[in-house]
Amino acid sequence: MPSLFRFQDNTLTCSPERPLLMGIVNVTSDSFSDGGRFLEADKAIAQGLRLAADGADILDIGGESTRPGFTPVPADEEIRRVVPVIQGLASQTSLPLSIDTTKPAVAEAALQAGASIVNDVSALEAERMAEVVKACQAGCIIVHHTPLTADGGSAVTQVASWLTRRAAELEAAGIPAENLMLDPGIGFGKTLDQNAELLRHCHELHQGLGSTSLPLLLAMSRKSVLGHLSGRGNPSERDGATIGCALATLGSYEVLRVHEVGQIKDALRIFTVLS
Repeated sequence: MPSLFRFQDNTLTCSPERPLLMGIVNVTSDSFSDGGRFLEADKAIAQGLRLAADGADILDIGGESTRPGFTPVPADEEIRRVVPVIQGLASQTSLPLSIDTTKPAVAEAALQAGASIVNDVSALEAERMAEVVKACQAGCIIVHHTPLTADGGSAVTQVASWLTRRAAELEAAGIPAENLMLDPGIGFGKTLDQNAELLRHCHELHQGLGSTSLPLLLAMSRKSVLGHLSGRGNPSERDGATIGCALATLGSYEVLRVHEVGQIKDALRIFTVLS
C-alpha cells in the first residue's frame, strides 16, 4: 500500500512494490566505500548528476562518514564540504536533496542552500535538531542506532518498537508524521547476525510498526553484512550483493539508499517484468 512522504512543498508517493532510489553522494575523505573520490565539490556535483541521470529519485549528500571508527568532522568543515555541492545540484536538478548529518548547524545551512530532507543517523537526538527540521518543514529520516539487547526480543521487534517510540516523540515535538521516514539502521548498534536477521525478516518490520504507517528506508548498499554474506571483503566489490539484497527485500521498503542507482534500477525493472 503506498504511503506519502511530505517535505516543504513536495510530496513523494512511496510504494514498497516500486521502491524509490536514493543516490549516495559522499563528500568525505574516509567513507567506507568511496571516501575521497568526490571530496572536491565539482566531482561531487558531477556524481550527483550522474546518479540523477541513472534514475535516482532523491540525492543524499553527506560531509562526514558514519562508518565504524569514523573521524568526526567539525561542523564548519562539514558545512564547507556540503553547501557548495547542494547549491550546485539544486541549480541543475529538480530532484529532492537530502543532507546526511547529525549536526543542527549543518542541517540548517544545508536546508538554506537547497536541501529539503534531513537524514540523521542519530534520529534528531542532538539539541535543536528537531527545531531546525520543524522550522524548515523539512522531511526527516530517523535511523535506529542503539544496541539491541539479548532479552528484548527479536531484532525486528526491538527495532520496530524503538522506531515507533521515536516517531511518536518527534510528532509530540511538532514534526508531522507525514514528514517522517524510518530506517532500521543496518550496521548501527547491531552485530552481523542481527543485521542479517533484519534483512532476512524485513517483511515483518511494517507489521511490527502496527498503526505507524510511515515509509521505510533501507540503507544496505555495500555494507559489511553483505560482505559477510557474500564473502566480498572489498566494499567496492559488493554491488552484486547489493542488487541481491534489493531483490530479496522487494516489497518491504519504500526507499533504497544505494551507491549505484542505475544497476539497482535495471535489476528491479527486469525482476518486476519477468516475475
